[in-house]
Amino acid sequence: MRKLTIGAALGLALGLALATAAQAGPDFADRQDFEFAERGFVATRADPRITAADGRVVWDLSADAHLAGPAPATVNPSLWRQAQLLSKHGLFKVADGVWQVRGFDLANATFIAGKTGWIVIDPLTSAETARAALDLANQTLGVRPVTALVYTHSHVDHFGGARGMVEQADVDAGKVQVIAPQGFLEHAVSENIIAGPAMQRRAAYQFGGGQPRGPEGPISSGIGQAVSSGTQTLIPPTLEIERTGQTLTVDGVRLEFQVTPNTEAPAEMNIYLPDLKALSLAENANATMHNVLTPRGALVRDAKLWADGLSESLRLYGDRTDVLFTSHAWPRFGRETIAAYVASHRDAYKYLHDQTVRLMNEGLTGPEIANRLKLPEALDREWFNRGYYGTLSFNSRAIYQRYMGWYDGNPVNLAPLDPVDESARYVAAMGGAGKVLAQARRAYDAGDDRWAATLLNRIVLADATNVAARELLARVYRRQAAAAESAIWRNMYLTGAQELSQGVRPGPARAGSLDMVRSTPTPMLLDLLAVRLDPAKSRGQAVSLDLVFPDRDERYRVAVRNDVLTYEADPKGAAEAVFVLPRAQFLAAALAGARPPAASEGEAGALVRLLGFLTPPRPDFPIVTR
Repeated sequence: MRKLTIGAALGLALGLALATAAQAGPDFADRQDFEFAERGFVATRADPRITAADGRVVWDLSADAHLAGPAPATVNPSLWRQAQLLSKHGLFKVADGVWQVRGFDLANATFIAGKTGWIVIDPLTSAETARAALDLANQTLGVRPVTALVYTHSHVDHFGGARGMVEQADVDAGKVQVIAPQGFLEHAVSENIIAGPAMQRRAAYQFGGGQPRGPEGPISSGIGQAVSSGTQTLIPPTLEIERTGQTLTVDGVRLEFQVTPNTEAPAEMNIYLPDLKALSLAENANATMHNVLTPRGALVRDAKLWADGLSESLRLYGDRTDVLFTSHAWPRFGRETIAAYVASHRDAYKYLHDQTVRLMNEGLTGPEIANRLKLPEALDREWFNRGYYGTLSFNSRAIYQRYMGWYDGNPVNLAPLDPVDESARYVAAMGGAGKVLAQARRAYDAGDDRWAATLLNRIVLADATNVAARELLARVYRRQAAAAESAIWRNMYLTGAQELSQGVRPGPARAGSLDMVRSTPTPMLLDLLAVRLDPAKSRGQAVSLDLVFPDRDERYRVAVRNDVLTYEADPKGAAEAVFVLPRAQFLAAALAGARPPAASEGEAGALVRLLGFLTPPRPDFPIVTR
């Protein structure tokens, strides 16, 4: 490894200085967020470790002890401040009858005291952390059963801990209501079905690749410290909210709903408590700019609709809300403070959308817009508009993609070369790897990290065995991580550096979600098989079989022809074979490698043949090398 030269040290100092200058808008002397984040503290766990049944630690409240001091040179001071705020953990009183457990997972669990039990909004990601949150509330405030779960939206960090708080038997018996926005179940199980493996691989980058949190590693995720690694569960809703203005009385508590589909999530809703003058804005408002397109991959969200939803929230509840709480971070207090927060946060998303479209219509491409777009000073100086999670740069490109797609209109990009081929040609045209590496070192010493990374990435893609280029690129990424205000940009830089230095490492262990599979409609599962079909295995072959699942009263014909897997429900005519079996047995064979059964009628081995055409996804594919 090369020693840090004077030029590189100056480059690092320059990078950090530029990062600090870029965030000069907010006032570090402003302590309102700290006062809000600490207000109402009641208690926290005595044992900082939350464990699974097998003793594995799924969450450690002591993992952020390093945040007590000032920001080190390896962390952007603004991000350090955000992480300090998010690290405050325990049970907090939000309003009379409303408490939150914060810092036990990526999201918050909100406890509302009903006449007989707890109404819980968003039961965290994992059953283990959810149980710990419920235990803390019961031990501190008095034991109550959970009488209702409310899922604000269809992301797993807001429902995955459901079975840590309630039993399915109590739901089935009507003792517990499970309330969610319309379309919740479909979106909760479908978002990661088709592209799940690729999303999970990229999510490892977004959340730090399993590296321990600390001054040299991940510093939160921008909206919470991390994602717990426990057991993800799902209890399907018993009641869906269909329209804005719909009201319910749950365990004696009046709830009023605002549905906000296709904003931060495809199925989402806000909740107003009229008797308490308290408003939950779910994840539509945050302590940071959010992602219009998450780096792990997803459908692009609608920034305009997001802003419009906040406008509606302000109109409906702005003049009658004294306490605002959200699914991440800390509450806000005081009618004027809340109204100003919602309006400014709304304006940031609206400006992002409108100005991206304006520049797009002037002919600028996604990268050009990203390099030019800046928030107005009045919006930029608000801490909650900073890019700790989503960023202006990334989001502007997402909006461009939503309207225009990946193609920028330049014919050269109609049929681009493979990145490895293109990189090899660039390196050769520039005089070979040695000359390109020398240029990259000069850029690195000058603090020009984006150009250094561009050059080194070309060498590494052209030749993954070039150790000098890999090591220097890793150093560039670590320096970019040190300057990054965005927690997830920091995490992605650090994970890229880790994999350049050490290769791809397995991600943190997580128990599989059987609930998610059970709740997935059969057509979605057959779509999953269709995208695993490998034409090299099926070429020139055909098969047709009926799957009959008596336990679900379903019959599907699955056929492979022309290297394409198709299916239809309730088919007519005869197939080559019929398999009558529980759906779980079919899934065990299709997804878990269990031995397929013989056909009930027709060709005995038809299912074996069909499953033989499939190739499972690769969970550890390379990203920074090829």
